[in-house]
Amino acid sequence: MEMEITLPEEVPVMTLPNVAFFPQALMPLHIFEPRYRQMLRDVLATNRLFAVAGLDLHQAGESDHPEPPHRIASVGIVRACQKNDNGTSNLLLQGLCRVEIAAIVQDAPYRRIRVRALLSQPGAAPDENELLRRDLSRLLRLKLKLAAISGDEMTSFLKTVDDPEAFVDIAAFSLCENLAVKQKLLETLSVHRRLQLFSEHLRTEISDLKLRRKLQGRLSDDHIADN
Repeated sequence: MEMEITLPEEVPVMTLPNVAFFPQALMPLHIFEPRYRQMLRDVLATNRLFAVAGLDLHQAGESDHPEPPHRIASVGIVRACQKNDNGTSNLLLQGLCRVEIAAIVQDAPYRRIRVRALLSQPGAAPDENELLRRDLSRLLRLKLKLAAISGDEMTSFLKTVDDPEAFVDIAAFSLCENLAVKQKLLETLSVHRRLQLFSEHLRTEISDLKLRRKLQGRLSDDHIADN
């Protein structure tokens, strides 16, 4: 049953390394730090909302706050949570919307941020974005095949996603391995441009994979240096 969710002006946040969390994406999390255990207790008792922001390494040492977050993050809602006997918890967080972090309002007992919701813009006519979505789907299948990566479950799921915005966000979260590219896609509000950027990145990866295959010849990965 769908329900309308109002985004509060302030939300708790987890600042995590090597993460770019997207709307629509489903992220499993293991909560074990005392600060995040407290945060989880509080959000489960209220609106079940908190943000996940990537750790901005470029700001490390320059920010007034430890663990400086990227300016753009996503707020998610706890869809399921299981508490373990040792006090830790496993949960499933579903992304709801992009947000801009306007300010860090507290760091203890856990971090809270003031946020502003960010809305995507189509950036082009629906038929143009649909063509890009189909091309992105083709590129993803080709890249996974060349890289010999098993992505059957996710690619099968993406076949059911017709909306270009949802498609590119879920695909970027699940199938993009380059963290800098993922964060750039998260920060790009034009759906058209987001589809273009991800496609361009995949074409580069595919070209590199084809070149590697050509240079490798019939040698296995363990013996490619012998070529």
